Formats: sequence, C-alpha cells, structure tokens
Amino acid sequence: MKCPGQDTRYWKHDAIFDVPCPNCGQMLEFFKDQTTIRCKGCGKQIINPKMDFGCASYCQYAEQCLGELPPELLAKRDDLLKDRVAIQIKNYLKKDFKRIGHTTKVARYAGKIVQPEGGVPAIVLCAAYLLDIGAKEAEQKYGDVSDAHLEAEGPAVARKMLTKLKAKEPIIDEVCDIISHRQPRAEETVNYKCVYDAEQLVKLMEAKKEEQLATEALEALIDKNMMTESGRQLAKTILLADK
Repeated sequence: MKCPGQDTRYWKHDAIFDVPCPNCGQMLEFFKDQTTIRCKGCGKQIINPKMDFGCASYCQYAEQCLGELPPELLAKRDDLLKDRVAIQIKNYLKKDFKRIGHTTKVARYAGKIVQPEGGVPAIVLCAAYLLDIGAKEAEQKYGDVSDAHLEAEGPAVARKMLTKLKAKEPIIDEVCDIISHRQPRAEETVNYKCVYDAEQLVKLMEAKKEEQLATEALEALIDKNMMTESGRQLAKTILLADK
C-alpha cells in the first residue's frame, strides 16, 4: 500500500510548485513528495517548505516515506509525538474534565520551562501529559488516585501507549521514569525538574484559588518547591502578579 499523500493519482494542480532558495534566491521546482533538493545556484540541500511531517509520529509507513530525511527533520518526529500523546490522554481520561484541565495546565507550563532550562521538549511534554495516566487503573485497584497509586500504575500504561505511538525506546524509558515518582530523588535530570516545577506551579495556583495566601507565604512556597530558576521565575510572574 502506498501513502495517499505520496501517490500521484491523488495529486492536484498544486502538486508541483516553485519557491526561491532561502540561501541564494535561485528558483527551485519542488514536487510535493520531495523532502529535499539540492539548489543548483549555491549547492545547499533545501528542505521542502510545504511538506507536512505531522503524520510521521503515527503512520505505519513513516520509515519508508521519511527514511531519507536529513537528521534535523527526523528529529522533529520526537516533537510531533507530544501532540499525539495529548490527544490520547484526553481520550483516555474521557469525561474527567478536572484531571484533563490539570494535566493540560501542567503541560502548558512545562513547555514554558523546558526551553530556557535546556531540557528535551518531547520527553518533558509527554511526561507532563502522562502524569495521571494511571488514574483509571488506580481507581479500579485501590479505590483512589493518590500519588503513590498513580506512580505504581502509570508507567505501565504510559509504556503501552508510547509503544503504540512508535516512540523511541530511550524516550519511553525516561518518560516512564519521570512519572514513576512524584517526589524528587537526590539527583534528578533537567527533564524531571521541568515537569516537577510545572506540576508544583499548577498545585500552587489551585491552592491560591482555594485559600487566601499572603505574598510572603507564596514566595516562600515558590522558593522552597521549585527546582529550576525558570520555574521559579514563571511561578512568581503568575502567582504574584496581582499581589
């Protein structure tokens, strides 16, 4: 079977197009299924600007289709993974809107922390989305969804989901390790710290909403709980903005 997007029988009038080389301005003719071509003007390998690689994170034919992509584009497959995980976790949690909202906020703030801290977005965002992935299993087995029970059940469910999405084994291993313990160990990775800080921020936001906390108390909690400077600054910006 050939991917419909690459099968010329399904092509339309815009399947062949011209674009200027971003390096020298020479006009380049691309076919929609060409991932790269070499510019005759400057000799640079130019990436097809209109090619959508979103399917690469889940399509069973991705390896055959994208195998010749340059390394920088193949690396994007890891980043695309987080979007697929976001969809899967919402389907998994179904009508548990409170938990979906919590998880979405954690992922949003993890995304703001990871780049300045030099973490790996694919790992951090996937772990942030999957923090509560063991909720249904914990409820069925233990009758509650305490952190201890989420830690016990979450990694196995997360591994199954990430394997189905064809994530790389090192990504799966680190994501599962991150969600296996809510409390930091003596030595933690940057990726863990980014996820941890994002969840702490959301918890502080929820605590602030439920009870009146003085500025001094909030500042003390931020300084005590946050593991990264980026997380600390983000928390102060959000939590102390109206103080």
